[in-house]
Amino acid sequence: MTIGTSDAATELAAIRPPATRAPAIVASEYAARLDRARTLTAGIGADALLVHTGASLRYFTGVPWGASERMVALLLPVHGEPIVICPRFERGTLEADLAITGDLRLWEENEDPIALVVDAATGMGRIAIDPLLPFGWGEKLRAAGLSVIDGAAAIDGCRTIKSPAELALLAEAKVMTLEVQQRAARILRPGIAAGEVVRFIDAAHHAIGGGGSFFCIVQFGRATAFPHGLPGEQYLGDNELVLIDTGCHVGGYHSDITRTYAFGHVDQEIRDIWQLEHDAQAAAFAAAAPGVTCEAVDAAARSVLEAGGLGPDYRLPGLPHRTGHGIGLSIHEPAYLVRGDRTPLAPGMCFSNEPMIVVPDRFGIRLEDHFHVTDTGAAWFTEPQPSIDRPFDTAALA
Repeated sequence: MTIGTSDAATELAAIRPPATRAPAIVASEYAARLDRARTLTAGIGADALLVHTGASLRYFTGVPWGASERMVALLLPVHGEPIVICPRFERGTLEADLAITGDLRLWEENEDPIALVVDAATGMGRIAIDPLLPFGWGEKLRAAGLSVIDGAAAIDGCRTIKSPAELALLAEAKVMTLEVQQRAARILRPGIAAGEVVRFIDAAHHAIGGGGSFFCIVQFGRATAFPHGLPGEQYLGDNELVLIDTGCHVGGYHSDITRTYAFGHVDQEIRDIWQLEHDAQAAAFAAAAPGVTCEAVDAAARSVLEAGGLGPDYRLPGLPHRTGHGIGLSIHEPAYLVRGDRTPLAPGMCFSNEPMIVVPDRFGIRLEDHFHVTDTGAAWFTEPQPSIDRPFDTAALA
């Protein structure tokens, strides 16, 4: 029995970080990313790529900063060395984080960083712009005379295909979260507050080496019918559903795993819907292979649900959102397993697989694991949940 057999102090004391950690991304891989980006940028008819702060800047430069009102960006010419635009007072921190060599263009607080970008782009033709660059900055670049186009094809063309090093970091994060999920199930008891479980999961993610929870959703009973929960505290009752969705990150790479299971006894209707969810997740995985479109994977999951009398489309009871999303340095990133996304799958692409079922105002079932596309099909990072009463198919924890 893995549910409700322990307590938080016991479980936290038993956690051990991995003995061997996945290695960090090395300089040669950053160099290869820049070369790939140059090729893709040239392929869309641009002379340079402008990358905004956030996951994409981290991908290309190693700088793990979040976006703010101050411009920090990479201008990557198709021919020439990278140019990094940054506030001057951040130079020391930038140089400590920067994993590439390049020309630093620094601006003072009373200066306009847009002018630095325009100056750096002198002599270039079209500039491909990160789609996450703030609209206002893009308009200023146009007003300054730059010819700008959408750079998503160049950025996503690099980031959607994960290298072996990226797959290793993703795998480590997911194994960590699966263990945390299993330990969280063991601390459940009647009357426990969802907030207490959330705090335990964060502490467990710290203890195991995942830097704490990137996010955590804990839902009981009726609240499981709302994909991202309800406001206010909840308390677990006997014979209720439990839904826990959480993740951490390792080297910036994310996990995002959901388990839904019975705390005690639940009705046969809930068990039947749980099985449909399990079968839909399996169908999506079976459909994933190189050359198959993202929307075809979504359709495979929906066909199982429709055959079971749910839906169709986004109607409830049924699946109210996409089957899955890309995952990497961003927890949600292109491509998406949803109708209309005709991106063909290719080896190295990574996705969540979570065709959640919602029975409005009563209950919901979400099973979420991740897979990566291989040369011949797909491979799970974590094995799916075996049954509604047995949420984990792993060896007993210490």
